Order: sequence, then structure tokens, then C-alpha cells
Amino acid sequence: MIRHLTLLAILGIFGCAENNTMILEGRIAAKGSAPHSYLSIQDKKTSKTYKILNVKESGLSKKQNQQVKLKAKLLKEAIGPGFPAVIEVIEVD
Repeated sequence: MIRHLTLLAILGIFGCAENNTMILEGRIAAKGSAPHSYLSIQDKKTSKTYKILNVKESGLSKKQNQQVKLKAKLLKEAIGPGFPAVIEVIEVD
């Protein structure tokens, strides 16, 4: 009985783990007004805008107004207008 409960608990933990990695392709743009400006990408396929969290590490500030393809991890879902989904860039192609 204890073995079954342990097995179910382990399967539950792995079953709840979400894969939030996605491939996005679109144009990098600066949004907002100072001091609350941020870089974002608007995905071509879904037309959703994503706020890029790790701009310095990914080097995307130099690629403003350019089309890029990147692999990113979704950190936070969009709340509504003015509050886009937040991503962390893993790899830039």
C-alpha cells in the first residue's frame, strides 16, 4: 500500500511539471516610457507580445527593430492590456 502511494506521489510531481519552453519569432521592440521601458518581442504566429526579462544577458538590446528567432521560457502569463507575458531568453538564433 505504501509503495502504491509513493509511486502515485512521484507520478503526480512529474505530471504537474510544466514545460514552458517555446520558440518565438518576431521583431524586437522597446515599449513603455522611461523609467518603465522594456524590450519585447511580438510573435509572428500568435501576434502576442512578450516582455523580455534578461535583456543584458541575451544581448537583445542591440537587435532592436530586427527580426529574430529565439528560444524562451515563459515565466509569467499575461494579465491583461499593458501587462504582457514575461519570458526569459534561453537562446537567440
